[in-house]
Amino acid sequence: MEKIKCVEGIHYQSQRPIRLTFDHDLISGMEELEEISSSLIIAPGLVDLQVNGFQGVDFNEPDLSVNDVVFCTEKLWENGVTTFLPTLITASEQALSDAIKKIIHACEDPLIAASIAGIHLEGPFISKDAGPRGAHPLEFVQEPNWEFISRLQKVAKGKIKLITLSPEYESANDVIKKCVAEQIQIAIGHTAAKADQLKRAAEAGASLSTHLGNAAHLSLPRHPNYIWDQLALDDLWTSMISDGFHLPDAVMKVFMSVKPDKSFLVSDSTKFAGLPAGTYQSPIGGTVQLTSTGRLSMQENPDLLAGSAASLKSCLEYLIHANLATLSQAIDMASVKPLSYLAKGEKVSVFQEGSRADVVLFERKTSKMMINKTIKSGRLIYSSEI
Repeated sequence: MEKIKCVEGIHYQSQRPIRLTFDHDLISGMEELEEISSSLIIAPGLVDLQVNGFQGVDFNEPDLSVNDVVFCTEKLWENGVTTFLPTLITASEQALSDAIKKIIHACEDPLIAASIAGIHLEGPFISKDAGPRGAHPLEFVQEPNWEFISRLQKVAKGKIKLITLSPEYESANDVIKKCVAEQIQIAIGHTAAKADQLKRAAEAGASLSTHLGNAAHLSLPRHPNYIWDQLALDDLWTSMISDGFHLPDAVMKVFMSVKPDKSFLVSDSTKFAGLPAGTYQSPIGGTVQLTSTGRLSMQENPDLLAGSAASLKSCLEYLIHANLATLSQAIDMASVKPLSYLAKGEKVSVFQEGSRADVVLFERKTSKMMINKTIKSGRLIYSSEI
């Protein structure tokens, strides 16, 4: 991959022309310019903490290959994603171990390793209830188990960085504390937990609500319920899927208003992102239906979504289109804020000396981002011009 010394464009926040200079994998400086010939906008690389798959690749399929992991990463680069967490859902320990081995093998390539910031285990420690469980297979759901996690973390060579679980089990808080002590961040999700269970989980160290408002019963008491209860816990960050199907605009507006500094976007993308409409077989939900509008649901119960067929880029585009966020706000929710979450709340600098040289250059057409170049660790990893 070609090393890049500098790029010029329009700063996504200030709308002023700038030049960024790179020193290996870091930004060495930012200079404001009077004028430039380029009309491209410069923004931080996108960061997606929940990627089940993309463009035909599913990290949860038994025949996943190392080449699949590489291909998926390259397709994410084309969509502006420079950092992501491959996400593995509820499955047998052997199946999870096999998938982890393929991901770790792919990380022998330094650029792939730099792009894969860790692995997200979304299960198997989730609720057994049909609504909160979502499309996860019931047969492999179990209560939180530290020994199970330790064995998988050994296979992952320490690369499991995020686990989504439900704190409705007696063992949950002990497992949360052990995970946090070992630098594994804990998210609450796919849960039917009560208010006191959620509160104790946050006190034990849980720090995120995974795609809040989804993976829930179709009908809930107006109050109390586990959506309001999580939203009210100040220590919990909120991730949300803004693809236009998972959450109504009003709900997203409330989430963003309550937690303006702790809300970020995830795609929850599956292998169907970028594929044509049709009926497919999936390890997430069995037989699933993808409509021409991009809605992905379980065929036997169309009211239940089976993950997302959207990219993170299209999720941030939706926020802009729906007038829920400005361009810079939406980009921050898909880049700076998830990075800050991974950094355990530390402020992440943008385009400052010493910050990561992960950058996208794009052209804006209405609410759409047309990616021109993606730069990872100071290297050109995608160009629309090639």
